[in-house]
Amino acid sequence: MTGWFKSTYTSGANPNCVEVRFSGDVGVRDSKDPAGTAFAFGSASWRAFVSAVKAGRFEH
Repeated sequence: MTGWFKSTYTSGANPNCVEVRFSGDVGVRDSKDPAGTAFAFGSASWRAFVSAVKAGRFEH
């Protein structure tokens, strides 16, 4: 997958979201500013981040 995409949880009521791209590294950018800075993460770092989110490690 080379294009940017938003989560399927993004709704019309709140279209602002981060966008992700899988192309070698994993790219992440703000959907409100697609021409702005995009961050790149290696696949192992991205997998660790997603696992931590799923485990609730970033909840208050």
